[in-house]
Amino acid sequence: MRAVTGLLCVWFAVGTAAAQERVVPKEAKGGSRIGAMWEDVPEGFRNTKFPDWPVPTDLKQWTEQDRAATRAILVRLLGDLPARPDPKRVKVVGREQHDGYTLERFEFHNGVDTVVPGILLIPAGLKGPAPTVIALHGHNSSKETVCTDETKPQFIGPLLARKGYVVAAIDAYFNGDRVGRGPRGERENKLQQESSLFKLNLWLGRTLWGMMLRDEQCLLDYLETRPEVDRKRIAATGMSMGCVRASWLTALDDRIHAHVGVCCFTRYTNLIAHGRLNAHAVYFFVPGMLAHFDTEALYALCAPRPMLMLSGDEDGVAPVSGVEVLEAKQAKLYALYGQPRNFRSVVYQGTGHEYLPEMKAEMIAWFERHLR
Repeated sequence: MRAVTGLLCVWFAVGTAAAQERVVPKEAKGGSRIGAMWEDVPEGFRNTKFPDWPVPTDLKQWTEQDRAATRAILVRLLGDLPARPDPKRVKVVGREQHDGYTLERFEFHNGVDTVVPGILLIPAGLKGPAPTVIALHGHNSSKETVCTDETKPQFIGPLLARKGYVVAAIDAYFNGDRVGRGPRGERENKLQQESSLFKLNLWLGRTLWGMMLRDEQCLLDYLETRPEVDRKRIAATGMSMGCVRASWLTALDDRIHAHVGVCCFTRYTNLIAHGRLNAHAVYFFVPGMLAHFDTEALYALCAPRPMLMLSGDEDGVAPVSGVEVLEAKQAKLYALYGQPRNFRSVVYQGTGHEYLPEMKAEMIAWFERHLR
């Protein structure tokens, strides 16, 4: 045990890799205690066969064959995604000067169905390409939540920009300025639009989730054209839906060099076991995933790149039982790579689905360590 100002940190070993942390924060709203696994789940669902994906033990086999095969399955499950558009067609539509950074507003047509609006924060006084963070907002949030609205817990953009990071954010489907731009236009509210998009994309042989990730890859394509962006130091971070987006983007695209996830690090099997499927909206679901593997395969694709996960032990959206399983599996995999310090998981006690000030400090420190 060690003392840290304002915090109590308990370290313990996980598998053969570096210790993970349990922390008592200064102040948290808290959530609710989740019962034991399967206790309220009807027998018919308890008997469902769920995948038991083994942690790779042969690094050569994993890196030369199995990793690519696992990613190929993941990509296939997302459906028949259209080719991405030319990033040179992105338009800058506004520019504002702020204390310590310039805010640019841009937009691009994703080549399929809609215009995607975005924000780029450029630190003042840049003398060359800088480390860049893609900030991914949560459900019922927007690019403004992370970049302009200082009243929101997810507001992190200017904090990073003033430390010298370029920050990029776009509105995901059915969020922010894209509300009212779904299949029924302004006649649908946000949740109706989400449902319609989910259904339409299934009919078209693809998933809404895949299309959301495709938009983030369009953003990555654009960032690579910007002289302010160091292409070898691009990271992703987000809370809740943004956490899941950051992890999937990292798993699918090696252009992401580090990522930090807040409040959504768990397994799908554990969501079912705790009766928490209703904690996630339809965007979250990829047909056929559990016919192959649970999220440990997804997170394995992120290794050995730096990965920090911050969770609450009373977060019903991401049951801590799933966090514990993933901690053990990821620790073993990062140890296999010989990079145990590149994976870290912190669970905050008495904490629900919330973005604590301590989490923001950890996020910034992680990027300072791995992107500088």
